[in-house]
Amino acid sequence: MSSTAIMKNRVPSLDEIIEARKGKAGALLGILEDAQGLEEHRYLSEDTLRRIALGTGTPLSTVYSVATFYSFFNLAPQGKHSIVVCRGTACHTRGSLELLETALARLGIDGFREDECNSITSLDAFASVRTVACFGQCALAPVVEVDGTLHSRVTVGKLASLISKLGKGGDK
Repeated sequence: MSSTAIMKNRVPSLDEIIEARKGKAGALLGILEDAQGLEEHRYLSEDTLRRIALGTGTPLSTVYSVATFYSFFNLAPQGKHSIVVCRGTACHTRGSLELLETALARLGIDGFREDECNSITSLDAFASVRTVACFGQCALAPVVEVDGTLHSRVTVGKLASLISKLGKGGDK
């Protein structure tokens, strides 16, 4: 982010983000992260990926490869809230599949196939549900992240309460 943008306390444009980071170590990751934050629904559109490739002189295939390699980049619009369920071995053996199913049911999401993709957004864009292979918190399994906050030893009741506090799913 440019110092001018920080001083004016405004959100920089994509062009300003690219210019401020261009040529620096790890620039592409930082640009992608900042660009995703510019979008209302926290994702990288095809147009954004193309503009980043053009602005940095990086092949579009490379920009796309980086954006799809890291699970924190989204190529589809995300919901207002984020629920991430760990599906690693420790979490799985301690009930994370039931937690995933609970989150999906409370948000009215049908047809999610974990073997086909790792995230889905509710039709009303209220929330996105994502799975990850591991948070690295195995001793605290099962682990669920809600809007960036990790919750350990989550039960179905605790998850239902967390979702209700977000403002949805209290009646199911």
